[in-house]
Parts: sequence; structure tokens; C-alpha cells
Amino acid sequence: MVCQFNYRVFGLRVRSEIELPELFPAAGALAPDVTIELGSISVVTPGEDDGLNQVAGALVLVIPEVGRYKIENGDRITVESEPGVPARNVRLFLLGSAFGVLLHQRGLLPLHANAAEIDGRAVAFMGPSGAGKSTLAAWFHDAGFKVIADDVCVVSFDLEGRPHTAPGLPRLRLWAEALQLMGRDPQGLSRSFLSDEHEKFDVPLGAAFSARSQTPLAAIYLLDRGGEFSIIPLRGIAAAEAVFANTYRGEYLAKTSGQEQHWESAVRLVRGTPVFRAIRQWDPTTLEEQCARMLRHVRELPRTREPGGCGEAADQP
Repeated sequence: MVCQFNYRVFGLRVRSEIELPELFPAAGALAPDVTIELGSISVVTPGEDDGLNQVAGALVLVIPEVGRYKIENGDRITVESEPGVPARNVRLFLLGSAFGVLLHQRGLLPLHANAAEIDGRAVAFMGPSGAGKSTLAAWFHDAGFKVIADDVCVVSFDLEGRPHTAPGLPRLRLWAEALQLMGRDPQGLSRSFLSDEHEKFDVPLGAAFSARSQTPLAAIYLLDRGGEFSIIPLRGIAAAEAVFANTYRGEYLAKTSGQEQHWESAVRLVRGTPVFRAIRQWDPTTLEEQCARMLRHVRELPRTREPGGCGEAADQP
């Protein structure tokens, strides 16, 4: 009999033949939204050895020297790993890129962002790799706030059109330099990807420091570097373009839910959620001060907005 493990992530119930120690276990009484299984995956089109490929009504994600992931209908992922590949490396792409495909198939809005729960509201910090998302989330964690998501922040809408964030993986992924900056010792931490070159480490978060339910989204900050700290509101098409450009695995949209639907979700999001560009100095000596200023800005945001409306929050500096 094949062992099955039950988890919950990105707002979805997951039943897996692969043990996923990165996730919190969940009770398995309810039917799963997503099933993960081991299996053999048909050969991809000759000449294509990586990327996302359409194969017999499904999508096959090929990661060279790691494995293949077949994603179907937004509710099933089949995994076939290369011989001898560390299980951690297989899980890295399963919980990352492969789930990114599945989230797009389900028509959800995954942002390339970290999120923290601040005074009962979710705040997302989006930007490309290296923008400092995880470092900022680590600061909020150390300040006593719960982390909602690391790297992938999934947004959905309630019946009244209000956006909510779903809990992601309960960990922070930090470069060795960021660990040192935050006063953490990499000794005893697991590398995110087992290779000689990879210097990113997983910092697991206990249940007390991880959000466990959906949280209303209060604001989005696009992280950027500059010579002087400032927070500038983005409005209208500029805000929607920022969300669209910082979609997690946005390059997969053409083969999944489609760019038109995703653009509509981005516009829907920014109509009722303020978006800001947060320009920060890349200076470790000012990290504490800059993070504290961002926290003050979050706490000054209005707490009420009309569902689906522009609201006064979009005009706050």
C-alpha cells in the first residue's frame, strides 16, 4: 500500500505520495484539492529537454538533472525524478515551479512576493529575486509578526470581491549574506538546493510564527533599490502592470490559464488594494530604520475600503 501524506498550502488541501517535510501536516478527512503521485512520464517532444511542454492534454515541466513534473487540470501532479537526485532538490521544484503551473491552471493569482500579517491584515512585498523580499519578511518575523508566504503569495477573492492571501510554505529562504545580516547562524540549516554553488538556506518557521488561515490583503509594496528611502503610490495601469510583471512564473501563463484572465485578475486586485513602490537603500546599517519606517507606513493605511472600489487607500503617500 502506498503511503499518503496530507498537507495544506496555498489554500489547497494536498494529498501526496511524497513526504513533504517543508509543509505542516493536515487532517485527511476531506477530499483533496490536489493529488501528488509518483509515476512514469511520457517522453517530451524530441529536442525539448527543459521548460514547460504540452503533452497529451497535460503540461510537463522538465528540469534538467532533477526530473519531470506532469501537471493536469489544476488538481494533479505526477513526479518522475532523475536517478540519484537528492529528494530535497525534487521537492524544491515540486513546491515551486510545478505548483506555479498548477496555480495558474486553477486561475489563481500567485505573486512573486513575501507576505506578513500585520495587525490582522496581510501586506505583500513583491519583486524579482534579490530584491530583498525574504530579508524584509525575516525582519517582520523577528519583530513578532506572522509570516504568511515566502516567495509565492497566492491571492484569491471572496464573494464580495475582496482579496485575501493564502498561507504558503512555512519557511524563509535566505542567502548566506542575509542570514549573517539578520544575526542567524547557517550551521544546522538545510541548503535550499543541494549543490556546491547554491548559498541559499531554508529557515523553518514554527506554527506560532506562520499564518494558518486566509488573511485580507491590505496593501502591496513593490521593492526597489535607490539612493534614498521613499514610498510612492502606484495607480491605475502602472499598478496593474507591476502586479502582472511580478506574477510568479508568469512565463507559464500562455500555456495555462491565459494572459487575458490573469490581466483581469491583476486589474481587479489593484482596484481595491493600494500598491506602492518602496525604494530602499541597499545598506545593511540602515536596515532596521528602513524596516521600521515601512511598518509605520503599513500601520497608517486606512482600515476600511469598499469592496471592489478604488477607495481612499489608493491615494495615500
